[in-house]
Amino acid sequence: MPAVTESIVLGAWTALFWGAILVCTVAVTVFAVRRHISLSGERGDTLFWDLFMGSAVAVPAILIPTLASPWAGVALAALGGATGFAAYRSHPRIMAWQSLRRQQRQDQPRNRAAAERHDALLERWRQYELDPASCIDYPAMTDVRLPETSALIRAMREAEQLRAARHLGYLPAVDRLDQALLAAEKAAGIPVRGI
Repeated sequence: MPAVTESIVLGAWTALFWGAILVCTVAVTVFAVRRHISLSGERGDTLFWDLFMGSAVAVPAILIPTLASPWAGVALAALGGATGFAAYRSHPRIMAWQSLRRQQRQDQPRNRAAAERHDALLERWRQYELDPASCIDYPAMTDVRLPETSALIRAMREAEQLRAARHLGYLPAVDRLDQALLAAEKAAGIPVRGI
């Protein structure tokens, strides 16, 4: 009886080992083929080598367990086919996710600079909102009935929402906030600040 149990455990480990190799190989091969085709439209030499390298690992991963048990070979072939289908179907989503991540990494310094500029604009606005002397000297900056001040409040709200959502439109929203603040200051009769 221990020999049967030992055989079952060994068979399970063997199937798990070869199954993992097969899944990884098929998924990587499908991704490589689809990526090369989508990026360059190339179907020649690169496609051949992608398929050859994938087959050089996938075929033995199916054949070696098949020598021990034909059913293991059938199960691994089905697993390989299912993995290939799943990798083929999920490739566009994964590529879009990778592209988004790459874009976020590239935008990170610009977003950080925009956030600093946003904070500086909000600090400038707070001067008119919280300083009693500024409130008396420039009451138009807090009067939302004026179109320029109303536009400023809308621009502030939009920039805050896009900042919280980490949206791609955050940078232009900060530009609009800057322009709206300048327009509101001009309408209130505040002298133009030197840049």
